[in-house]
Amino acid sequence: MSFKQKVINSVFWSAAQGLGNQILSLIIFAVLARLLTPKDFGLVAMANVFLAVLQIFLEQGFTQSLIQRQELDQDYLDTAFWTTLVIGVLMTLFGVMTAPLFADFFHQPQLTLVVQWLSLLCFIFSLSQVQQALLERKFAFKVIATRLLFGTIIGGFIGVVMALRGYGVWSLVTQQIVQATVGTIVLWKVSDWRPRWYFSRECYQDLSNFGIHIFGFKIVSFFNDKANDFLIGYILGAVALGYYSLASRIFSIVTQVVVKTSQDIALPAFSRLQNEPERLCRAFSQATQFTSLIAFPTFSGIAVFAPEIIIVFFGQQWLSAIPLISILSLMGLLRSVTYFTASVFVAMNKPSWWFQLGLLKMFFNLIGFLIAYPFGIVAVTWAYVIRLYLAFPVGQWAISKLLKITWGEYLRQFIPSFVGSVIMILVIYSLKILFNYWLFSPVFILIFGSLFGAVVYGLAIYLIAPDIIQKIIEIVKIATSRKKIET
Repeated sequence: MSFKQKVINSVFWSAAQGLGNQILSLIIFAVLARLLTPKDFGLVAMANVFLAVLQIFLEQGFTQSLIQRQELDQDYLDTAFWTTLVIGVLMTLFGVMTAPLFADFFHQPQLTLVVQWLSLLCFIFSLSQVQQALLERKFAFKVIATRLLFGTIIGGFIGVVMALRGYGVWSLVTQQIVQATVGTIVLWKVSDWRPRWYFSRECYQDLSNFGIHIFGFKIVSFFNDKANDFLIGYILGAVALGYYSLASRIFSIVTQVVVKTSQDIALPAFSRLQNEPERLCRAFSQATQFTSLIAFPTFSGIAVFAPEIIIVFFGQQWLSAIPLISILSLMGLLRSVTYFTASVFVAMNKPSWWFQLGLLKMFFNLIGFLIAYPFGIVAVTWAYVIRLYLAFPVGQWAISKLLKITWGEYLRQFIPSFVGSVIMILVIYSLKILFNYWLFSPVFILIFGSLFGAVVYGLAIYLIAPDIIQKIIEIVKIATSRKKIET
């Protein structure tokens, strides 16, 4: 199979299976949200902040380093595996021992056991990092999606059963542990690579030299992505964090479906093209354009239908999360066209640029939180989104320098999806006003409005840029064809 067909097949089938997996995750999440309280979700969100710190030290950028390398031998794999495993054990022990201090800091005694049990995830994750990297190098994203699906089904089933039996926050804790364990078992089952008892200082040094910048960026990313959870939980409390975590989870699930699948495939694909700048530039442009075609209408629709989504899926106790979902959707619009920035930096051997951009976002995020937190959770969410828009010009300048692509060329490719989304929003918002006046149910508004909006958006794209529709048809044909295609 040619490189082009391999990439398209990976995107197509990974996206298809990823969509099913995320829909299933959303259903399980919605059921748990109806059975549990915002405080339960807030407590687990607090514990996950601590877990995110441990995971930073767990990986150290080894996964990206293994994927990025043009040539990879057994010595590197063995060294990365045993290093990650030892760190995973140490992080688990550290989490168990320091959990009481973390719980005291938040004035939540119940957090001690929650953090101690979730610390086991560090050991579980350490067993899967190298296997995951190998599968991504081979573009085996169908296998990865299958792994996630099994973990989601079994972990979700056990979590829901425990919630029905009144286990509260422990339903969420058990769900995460079971899901990670099942996923790791499946990963080892489908992979034929096994580690030897071998460690090389030279390989470790080589991996570390590349990974140190990614490790630094992950520290910065923690402040960008988890600092809000930490500060909201500490200053505004577990209930406020529960509302924010639900909105963030919805945003995360949608991002996984419309953006993250393509990003995972982008790193190994871009890495193969690092010595062919023209092809890399074309691949980057096509990836961002096709992602925006899906992401723009999706996040726009979520912003408009946020009240109906909460009422239909999660229940009245989550109404306070409605404005947070709408605000985070604005971040989704921009993130969908900047998600490939990190993959380009890593593929072009510029991880330090990724780190520096993360530092800028962290600075904006902390300043924004300090200004916004006295005004409540809605203001904090606005500040979180605004910092991404402030950092966008800097990231785009770096991409333009690496790929020799002008601002005009870059932004022009988003015109069809942007205009189509604006037309769609105007139509479905007008429909919502009529439906609410006629007292139609939220279920009807959500279903009919979404379907009608999709039709309107599709027609708009066809009229604005029919050539894009033709490209999509060609990609689908390639993805479903068994014939080999020349690159």
